[in-house]
Amino acid sequence: MTLYPNLILDALRTVRYPGTGKNLIEMSMVADDMRIDGNKVTFTLIFDKPTDPFIKSVVRAAEAAILTHVSEEVDIKGNIAVATRQQQAPQQEAQILPGVKNIIGVSSGKGGVGKSTVAVNLAVSLAKLGYKVGLLDADIFGPSVPKMLGIEDEQLFMRQDGDRNLIIPAEKYGVKNLSIGYVIDKDKPALWRGGMASNALKQLITQGDWGELDYFVIDMPPGTSDIHLTLVQTLGITGAIVVTTPQEVALADARKGVNMFLSEQVNVPVLGIVENMSWFTPASHPDEKYFIFGRDGGKNLAEALGVELLGQVPLVASICKGGDDGMPVALQNTVSGTSFTALAQNVVAAIDRRNSTLPPTAPVSIH
Repeated sequence: MTLYPNLILDALRTVRYPGTGKNLIEMSMVADDMRIDGNKVTFTLIFDKPTDPFIKSVVRAAEAAILTHVSEEVDIKGNIAVATRQQQAPQQEAQILPGVKNIIGVSSGKGGVGKSTVAVNLAVSLAKLGYKVGLLDADIFGPSVPKMLGIEDEQLFMRQDGDRNLIIPAEKYGVKNLSIGYVIDKDKPALWRGGMASNALKQLITQGDWGELDYFVIDMPPGTSDIHLTLVQTLGITGAIVVTTPQEVALADARKGVNMFLSEQVNVPVLGIVENMSWFTPASHPDEKYFIFGRDGGKNLAEALGVELLGQVPLVASICKGGDDGMPVALQNTVSGTSFTALAQNVVAAIDRRNSTLPPTAPVSIH
């Protein structure tokens, strides 16, 4: 007797799966791996899950159908393998932010050192240099980016992309940006537990319609928290920037921030340190410097830790006013404005050096 696949398949059409009443061929349960060697027949039946209660009975029914409708001489007993759909080649997980080339985390060891001011002005300066820039306000409990960009009352919209709803970022000064501040009452605190805050942040990242970006700047919360862990577990951060002031209290916390990124568990490259409020310069005397919070503290810390000093930003009233008025000082052709332009250029150079010497950062697993 000559065996061929259609004989076997016709026999399997008589076997019905108890859960649906449909036959095995209708349910695409017969894998495309049938082998016939003389009287020996082997193939695989595919079930939806490994705990399917009908696996054994269906295999026995398939064996009986072949012996009955084809021939009792077919060697089929024990030759039907079982697989589940989960065991088939899984689809590759969609890459998060596939159009983003570089991700920059702007962090600080403590609050009040001007981290958000640096993040916003860095993003605006990068956009001024002609790059495509995104800015994520990851400071869930104290979002300030909307105010600093002058769009606190901006309304966000969504668009449909296949079976996904994407959040269209707000855009100002050439910077695409998203913040939890757009969707909560700006006069009320965000009383969220850590898990809720982390989930909200993930949604802003993964559902944001960011598109193609050269630089994606993340304004992180101060200190070290669940949010930092969420970010490094969700994204491969190209490099981190730590913001500090020259005073000793801030420097101690900045050291902890640098060590957090360089730790074995996190392992995110540190692009460098930004020393904010380095000196006070009166608007009427731009060449004068008064070292109110100490001198070169950030510079000395960078040297001690072996990281780069990316910039020293003076303490000028226009920087504060620009943030309050929604007009970042980086837009101005002033001493403070040019300091942020220089910072952006130094960051671009630091990222180029990092990318030429280190492999891309992968999201980390923290147990």
